[in-house]
Amino acid sequence: MDIRKIKKLIDLMIESDLHAIEVKEGDQSIALTRRSPAPIQMGVAAMPAPAEASAPKAKAPRGVVETAPMVGVYYAAPSPGEAPFVQVGQTISAGDTLGIIEAMKIMNPIEATQSGVIEEILVKNGEVIEFGQPLFRYRA
Repeated sequence: MDIRKIKKLIDLMIESDLHAIEVKEGDQSIALTRRSPAPIQMGVAAMPAPAEASAPKAKAPRGVVETAPMVGVYYAAPSPGEAPFVQVGQTISAGDTLGIIEAMKIMNPIEATQSGVIEEILVKNGEVIEFGQPLFRYRA
């Protein structure tokens, strides 16, 4: 992989405030992860910054959650105008395609890791998603 492409990926991470990115190109792959700065400790116990103390905690979705294995654009259907791969209330089996992530002009299927019933689709068609972002919630 060309060093210029790697530098572009780093710039993309900084511009998009991404914490991780993984790219596969043929038989080559690269995974980049940003470290968060270590908290500054004062005295015996570290005090949270005012913004952290007042920030609401995001609730994690309950049930089985499929997360994004890479950064890219999420597509709910195989092509525009076609029916989506899955809908809320649909029963799925392990290995079923739940959607597609386009990364660097490559379409990557998102497959269910377990069987269950789709309870919630957490992303919209055409949405840019991040590595590790929750995409689907279902009950096993």
